[in-house]
Amino acid sequence: MENAFLRRAAGWLVVPLIAAVGAVVVSPPAQAQGGLRNAAGDMLVGVAVTPDLLNNSTYGNLAASEFSSLTAENHMKWETIQPSQGNFNFGPADQIVNFAQQNNQQVYGHTLVWHSQAPSWLQNLSGSALDQAMQTHIDTVMNHFGSSVPRWDVANEVIDDNGGQLRNSFWLQGMGEGYIDQAFQYARQASPSTTLCLNDYSIDGINTKSTAYYDLVQGMQSRGTPIDCMGFQAHLIVGQVPGNMQQNLQRFADLGLEIWITELDIRMSMPPTQQSLQQQASDYAEVFQICQNVSACAGVTVWGLHDAQSWVPDHFPGEGAPLMWDDNFNTKPAYDAVLQQLGGSTPPTTPPTTPPTTPPTTPPTTPPPGSGDCAVAYEANNWGGSPGYTANVTITNNSSSTINGWSLTYDYSAGQTVEPPGWNATVSQSGSSVTAANAGWNGTLAPGQSTSFGYNAAAASAGNNPAPGGFALNGTTCTTG
Repeated sequence: MENAFLRRAAGWLVVPLIAAVGAVVVSPPAQAQGGLRNAAGDMLVGVAVTPDLLNNSTYGNLAASEFSSLTAENHMKWETIQPSQGNFNFGPADQIVNFAQQNNQQVYGHTLVWHSQAPSWLQNLSGSALDQAMQTHIDTVMNHFGSSVPRWDVANEVIDDNGGQLRNSFWLQGMGEGYIDQAFQYARQASPSTTLCLNDYSIDGINTKSTAYYDLVQGMQSRGTPIDCMGFQAHLIVGQVPGNMQQNLQRFADLGLEIWITELDIRMSMPPTQQSLQQQASDYAEVFQICQNVSACAGVTVWGLHDAQSWVPDHFPGEGAPLMWDDNFNTKPAYDAVLQQLGGSTPPTTPPTTPPTTPPTTPPTTPPPGSGDCAVAYEANNWGGSPGYTANVTITNNSSSTINGWSLTYDYSAGQTVEPPGWNATVSQSGSSVTAANAGWNGTLAPGQSTSFGYNAAAASAGNNPAPGGFALNGTTCTTG
């Protein structure tokens, strides 16, 4: 995805040529693996980085301790690597690779063939000259990095946004429809053991564009073109995670591909509200859960470490705050939600206090709202032909009082089975009764405020999945709708 070079420091715009052997990065010492990367187990958790920010101690320490994979946000793209024909600049990219090696991280290569951020000399070529330039670039870049970059986006954003046709890029105009197959063939010849990926945006759910990619992959496979991996960028909007995202990723996995969520961010209208931050947290946890549910999904990469680094404000005016850390490197609810989803633990939001010597005259907990003072919206996204489904539940406090801590109970009537613990709540089941208790970060609901949680479950049989009933929040019946 394009990034906003111009909002960064001016020094990024002039990059001196540096011999690879002289590339140096000031890296923080390798440190204990904690946070997200530790909680994720075998699943890789990645972040898009820039080499100069890695020298910032706060940024570098977070990148090293929280993530197991790094992607160069811009410095492995053609305009940086080969700004003029035959002159290769590996210095900035080598800094990222060196940092990763010092901190026991993988590097995801991005990208070899793309219509954007390509130098003008390349765009002016056609025919055999363009073909030769492609081969030379792929050979030189992949041989330079070798096994230190085990995975590459060989071709990026090759299908347009309207009608699912191949993008009318200088690659298509200069080499014809076979340029994609050719790029993958050159990549396999250059590095037989590297995982070769396609990558694009707006293909996270089942739609015309993602189906065009599905057909493209099948065609490549039928022609013997080596393709190993499909990348889903997942540049999302708060509250709009596609309901069929898991089903979509699974159909590509069923083609034998490794799956990656490659550029995750979830933007919102500015300024952020507590409600939008909580919804963002729910969305982040859901995307990570989707990757966990698809066995071929190797990892999730977020497109930037903190909000100040994000490309979003320059491309979507009035929107921003799309990442898990804010402008000042403070964690947001999204971080806590993802850590919980991965099985990690989060510290309490406030330290325990010494109990008073005299009991309070009134209970410290919030009394349950009256009937009708809470509303519940329930949605089940069935997994298409199988009993499995994903449930999403939204609670709204319609009372005039703040709720401090909540527990929602309800009953299934058709033998549905819940898979605990869910995300953004701790979900459990006893017989037909389900209980969902708030997470550590979303237990407070001001009047008019909502929060959402979800989980995977299975119906007794496909097609027999009625909605549950008897929703009660802290013991009091809620309206539904």
